[in-house]
Amino acid sequence: MASLAVINIGAIASGDLDQPLLHGDCVLVEDGKISAIGGADQLNANSADTVIDANGATVLPGLIDSHFHVAIGDYQPRQKVVDFIDSYTHGGVTSMISAGEIHTPGRPKDAAGVKALAILAQRSYSNLHPNGAKVHAGAVVLEPTLQEKDFEELAAEGIWLAKFGFGDYSDPYDGEAQIRWAQKNGIKVMCHSGGASIPGSTAISATHLLRLKPDICGHVNGGPTSLDNDGLRRLVSETDLYLQLVQAGNLRSSLFILGLAQEHDGMGRVVVGSDTPTGTGMMPLGVVKTVTELSSLGRLPAATALCLATGNNAKAWGLNSGIIAPGRDADLLIADAPNGSTRENMFSAMENGDVPGIGVVIIDSVIRVFRSRNSPPPAKVPQILKQPPPSLPCF
Repeated sequence: MASLAVINIGAIASGDLDQPLLHGDCVLVEDGKISAIGGADQLNANSADTVIDANGATVLPGLIDSHFHVAIGDYQPRQKVVDFIDSYTHGGVTSMISAGEIHTPGRPKDAAGVKALAILAQRSYSNLHPNGAKVHAGAVVLEPTLQEKDFEELAAEGIWLAKFGFGDYSDPYDGEAQIRWAQKNGIKVMCHSGGASIPGSTAISATHLLRLKPDICGHVNGGPTSLDNDGLRRLVSETDLYLQLVQAGNLRSSLFILGLAQEHDGMGRVVVGSDTPTGTGMMPLGVVKTVTELSSLGRLPAATALCLATGNNAKAWGLNSGIIAPGRDADLLIADAPNGSTRENMFSAMENGDVPGIGVVIIDSVIRVFRSRNSPPPAKVPQILKQPPPSLPCF
């Protein structure tokens, strides 16, 4: 059984909003799962197959991008960029949740085609893991052509994500039946929020959301145009819906929502995504930049802000990643203040507005990134002290 240990850790951010910081200087991993957190000596860390010296840097869960528009074959025609998912892992993102494969050229609208696209995307990314990334694809785009039996068929095929807001509905309320059928079959529905984002979409207001009752209000801070303040107050105070903040949205609105969530004890419902690729381009650092902005401008402790892009996302979508705890997936980052920062560690750097430097990205206990090509270099550079030799092919 393969094992990995990260030792000499300066701080551990748990990803759990109830306990954002953990004690210990070592995280031990066995067979792809976190097995223990504590002292390196007590855990016999040096006996692990792979040992990484964090050199005093911070360990945190891999980031979860909760709003990511994947496309078939790791190709995004809107921006003409190949291998962008691999690039996102260098931004610390280890899991990505599809908000619909809406940019697929010639996207079908008939029921058979809609189902086929979702199933194809889900199957494709069950097999394809660019640089180890966990891509939860196959978010069925709700269309008026879908009937209740179609959702039963989709659920039977393993489809558990849906997106509302891009179908051929003359009025957003007309999609209420499809949302209910999806939810009845255990499919989580993310709903477009705010102004129209691309041709073929429509504005969806807080009043619409209060009646439609999706599971997640997608880019509630704007994708790119935000909801009005009064509507946001109602969503925070009158519902238990998850509220998604994205990098491609309105930063002023993000900070306003953050304040409302704190006021109404709703921080557990705030989740973070990038909403890319979009017209704003590819943003490999979109998620870590968002939590840095929420921390620095929203006066939120960095360890707490990180929970919005890790444990909160895991809770909203029922994932086993996003939290550092025994039994959780071994998706980990080792990061620090960026080289040249005036702050001494990752937390104080983020609270100052500095995007962290990512030293190592681990997915399912496998080192996927050693010194990110996209983030600034970390001030404290991790070292690999021990690693098994690569296996040789058999002839």
